[in-house]
Amino acid sequence: MNDPAQRAALEARNAALRTQVDSMLANLERQTSALREAQAEAVAKTGSATSPDGLVHVVVNAAGIVTDVRFAPNSFERNTPEKLAQSVVQVIQQAALDARSQADAAMAPFQQNVPDLPDLFPGAPSLKDLLPKPAVPPLTPPKRPDDDEPRDSMMDRTDW
Repeated sequence: MNDPAQRAALEARNAALRTQVDSMLANLERQTSALREAQAEAVAKTGSATSPDGLVHVVVNAAGIVTDVRFAPNSFERNTPEKLAQSVVQVIQQAALDARSQADAAMAPFQQNVPDLPDLFPGAPSLKDLLPKPAVPPLTPPKRPDDDEPRDSMMDRTDW
């Protein structure tokens, strides 16, 4: 190892490896920073929805927690308490789905092309199969036992 040519070649390879490691660390730092920004953006998202008749408007945060509910001035005149409650539930669910889709869109670039465990270690179980899928709430409320009228019946009119 006293050969000056071998020593120079070794120092050159060492310098190249240091440059490569420095580049990888800088790239990791950029990606980590971008991920933090995307996470902050996703958490700041809000979803909103308005009932088809315009009587109920709801805003939720990224976690789906209701942060604002507004009723049109005539909403109590045109609905029964049960129908208004059903409308509120539907609008909350739509707003939560809106907030979820916005948060998912903010994080989507970081979830694409991510290798799964079997890609790295053949025969290993997939992490995608282990993670539960978020439940999608139904957008129509269940029919109540006392609600025997069809939705579009004359008895269910809201424009009176």
